[in-house]
Amino acid sequence: NTVSNLIFIVPPIYGAIQTYKDGLEKRYLAAYLCLTAVGLGSWCFHMTLKYEMQLLDELPMIYSCCVFVYCLYECFKYKNTVNYPLLFLLITYSFVVSIVYLNLKEPVFHQIMYGTLVSIIVLRSVYIVLWVYPWLRGLGYTSLTVFLMGFFLWNVDNIFCDKLRALREKMPPVVGAVTQFHAWWHILTGLGSYLHILLSLYTRTLFLKHRPKVKFVFGIWPILLVEPPKKL
Repeated sequence: NTVSNLIFIVPPIYGAIQTYKDGLEKRYLAAYLCLTAVGLGSWCFHMTLKYEMQLLDELPMIYSCCVFVYCLYECFKYKNTVNYPLLFLLITYSFVVSIVYLNLKEPVFHQIMYGTLVSIIVLRSVYIVLWVYPWLRGLGYTSLTVFLMGFFLWNVDNIFCDKLRALREKMPPVVGAVTQFHAWWHILTGLGSYLHILLSLYTRTLFLKHRPKVKFVFGIWPILLVEPPKKL
């Protein structure tokens, strides 16, 4: 459950470096780095199981989703513009959720606030792939499907934790490790979130007349290469 957080850390760092090299907007640099922060916080929490580290895991989930919302809803604006009302709304949302959660300490509250942001992201993504750039449906639906698979396995692990733990004790260590569905929740949601950033960045660079292209490192891991617009 600790090591599986590497998927939140290594690929987004690479994405941030590539975004910086391509001279793209800093909001996407922030999106990659926020995803990395989620991974580092989750790593610290699962390594120590301390409440303070749990906050480093859960609160960055809210902050990163707010960055994702801003990026996705600003895809079709002119370059270097700032939507101050939306920025203020998302910062206020993050601040209020943080204060309430620190005092309430109720996981269900965090899950509802996080789920609200994810729902907003999903609705906007569906709008983009259905009516704006239909050829991005594969990337959009893959991101959503992978994320939902992780969410499903997380719930299975929560509901059947005792039974799964008893089952693992009868399995060889390597086989038992594969049934750690919480780790699969990390892997699948990490991949789904990473693919969402690719979708958002692909949409943005298309609007700005760049030439984005998805490449696969070693034929497996997707990255986005962005070439500047052609000069007339």
